[in-house]
Amino acid sequence: MTGREEGTVETAPEIAADAPGGELEPRAAALASFDGNGGAVDQPPPEGSRPRRRGMRIALIVACAVVVAVAAAGAASGVFGGGDDKTEATAPSGPPATAKVKRTTLTSSQTVDGQLGYGDTAAVQAPGSSGSAQSGGSAQGGGGSGSGIVTWMPSDGDTITRGKPVYKVNQQSVPLLYGSVPLYRTLKPGTTGSDVKMLEKNLRALGYRGFTVDDTYDYGTAAAVEKWQDKLGRSGTGEVRVGDALVGSGARRVAKAELAVGDTLAGDVLTWTGTDRVISVDLPVQYADLAKKGGATTVTLPDNTTVTALVTDVGTPTSSNASSGSSSAGGSGGSSGSGSGSANATVPVELKVKDAAKIGAYQAASVSVEFASETRANVLAVPISALFALPGGGYAVEVVTGAKTEYRDVKLGTFGNGMVEISGTGITAGTVVGVPK
Repeated sequence: MTGREEGTVETAPEIAADAPGGELEPRAAALASFDGNGGAVDQPPPEGSRPRRRGMRIALIVACAVVVAVAAAGAASGVFGGGDDKTEATAPSGPPATAKVKRTTLTSSQTVDGQLGYGDTAAVQAPGSSGSAQSGGSAQGGGGSGSGIVTWMPSDGDTITRGKPVYKVNQQSVPLLYGSVPLYRTLKPGTTGSDVKMLEKNLRALGYRGFTVDDTYDYGTAAAVEKWQDKLGRSGTGEVRVGDALVGSGARRVAKAELAVGDTLAGDVLTWTGTDRVISVDLPVQYADLAKKGGATTVTLPDNTTVTALVTDVGTPTSSNASSGSSSAGGSGGSSGSGSGSANATVPVELKVKDAAKIGAYQAASVSVEFASETRANVLAVPISALFALPGGGYAVEVVTGAKTEYRDVKLGTFGNGMVEISGTGITAGTVVGVPK
């Protein structure tokens, strides 16, 4: 999201009479002096003072729909001077502060909670463990037979790169290879396939030569494998078995070591993640259309600094109540369960910060993520606090012209970043309006 000064903004706010900053502050200018259609009614001025109209300045920070109700409550209590029993207040010399109507771009948005971290974890399993695999969600460990004693483990938070050991079993390294095809069979001279090409690409990247990177495992490949095995402290067989290495999409970060030195190699060996810090959001399904791959968002960190993040992945909607909803009996109970599930449905969204250096030292933290929903360019806008709620409905601003002020009706548009789009007779860029200090 760009141009925050001009308007990366919140969703149209809701107003509560008792919300901090949302209370109605009595002003000497009385909105009761409106004729109900936004026009002014002449009032005899108190001696020694200029004629003023009573009104209430609002600091609008939550939904405008409630402002009318709040204004009506104020009118009923006599703040607006409504009814037959009119009283007059002494007018100050002018508004406590002023602001100019500005032409700008406003963007309304939806802000949700997110979690900064390294993304989803995946389990690395020992060979032979139920459900083990070498790529995708989990990975299979080394030592093709699935037996042995763990003799070295990485520490939590360590980064493992291509060719480096993920762990050691019986003092033999189980290295990491980059790719998408797991080691699911023994590779030896005469074997062909995409898994062969994956292995040869890694051997080439590690500096081994004497073979062609293709789908065929020939004797040149076998000779390179023998040299690689010798460096790993393994017997130089020239063949690569299932579990002799692990395959990942790239460098991996150890989330948690599940086994310790001296343990028997079995079950989950460790969990790992990618190495890039990402932001995960469970976006309520009603806002799913705001998350588009490649779309920019604004992320607020715990120290209140902001960074720009791009949507990198949008998942499938899920519901925490899906199981309970589906198990509900028929009739009204079943309908209720389904409705509850839909209300709680979320879409998993992953984002990556464009400039990771701006995240600082944060490894894991709760953040807020602002998704843009609507952008309005070239509109006239004032601070939300410049609005007055009229007793009969609608809004006005206090326009300052020289030593005089008058209230003018305005129509509202997009809200954002503490400002609101307005339009109305006599409202132009540069018009001076009253605002609270």
